[in-house]
Amino acid sequence: MIIRLKAAALAAVVSLAVAAPAFAQEEAAHVKPATAYVKQNIEAWLGDPVIVTAVIESNKKHARLMQEDIDKLDKAWVAKDPALIDSIRKNKLSEFLIKKKDASGGVITEVFVMDNRGLNVGQTDGTSDLWQADEAKWQKTYAAGPGTIFVDKVEEEDGKKIAQVSVTVSDKDGAIGAATFGIDVSKLK
Repeated sequence: MIIRLKAAALAAVVSLAVAAPAFAQEEAAHVKPATAYVKQNIEAWLGDPVIVTAVIESNKKHARLMQEDIDKLDKAWVAKDPALIDSIRKNKLSEFLIKKKDASGGVITEVFVMDNRGLNVGQTDGTSDLWQADEAKWQKTYAAGPGTIFVDKVEEEDGKKIAQVSVTVSDKDGAIGAATFGIDVSKLK
């Protein structure tokens, strides 16, 4: 009896070990098409003056903030401070991003742009928090430098398979911020 239990346990471990890489490969299948979509359809407009100017202005505005100031802003965002939310959601950059999202035919499900401190500058849809610098989407793009694309795992959202794809926003002097795109991977070819 003990030998049968050990054999069954060993078989279960082996099947998990074999299944885990297959699952990882399945998850990673979205990375190439999502990266290609960004390179073909998004990178060109990341250098648009509307984006670059808004990020540079935000960088200047937030240059002297201490972490406690950032935490206060983030708490105000989470508490749904209307003036703060409107300053991000109803600005020229957000209008530009909404037009780009609408023109994507449903491939882009959301967009938000962050400055060099990880604070949202503009967005198409609401985010749960204002400060993104504590998350991979900012750390693996802005902190990594120009030309960086980070594709996160796929998550089910409203019946869609969405991957967040984050990209460094740069100007002639280098990285100035980052942008994150929700990409409906089922619409990629």
